[in-house]
Amino acid sequence: MQHDEFIAQVRHHANLKTSGDAELATRATLETLAERLAGNEANNAAAQLPRGIAQYLQHQYAGAGVRLSLDEFYQRISLREGVELPQAVNHAHAVIEVLTEAISSGEIEDIRTQLPPEFEPLFGAGSQGSQGKMHVKT
Repeated sequence: MQHDEFIAQVRHHANLKTSGDAELATRATLETLAERLAGNEANNAAAQLPRGIAQYLQHQYAGAGVRLSLDEFYQRISLREGVELPQAVNHAHAVIEVLTEAISSGEIEDIRTQLPPEFEPLFGAGSQGSQGKMHVKT
């Protein structure tokens, strides 16, 4: 999958108005995911992505294994992206959905095994109507 196709898919799944919004959602989600993963897992996933997307998984804190609850994960995305929490949750689901399509199922499984069970809804089928998947305290 090419960079522009990845962003277009995120834009579509998250129902975003611009490619710039989709790029920001992608960056916020993947940077946060990279911090949550431990060891070389973020780099392994990045190796299967186009350079412009891969860089979001290859920053200074990638592989740190920061312990975050799913709510904290969403909150970090919300802050990074500069959007309200419900929007960030929707965007995160869209980005992870596209990531799941863009990299191998084995790599997705490696990522999932590093995350606690509460993260399973993030990998649920489809992001349409993902408001029902939110684990957000409002």
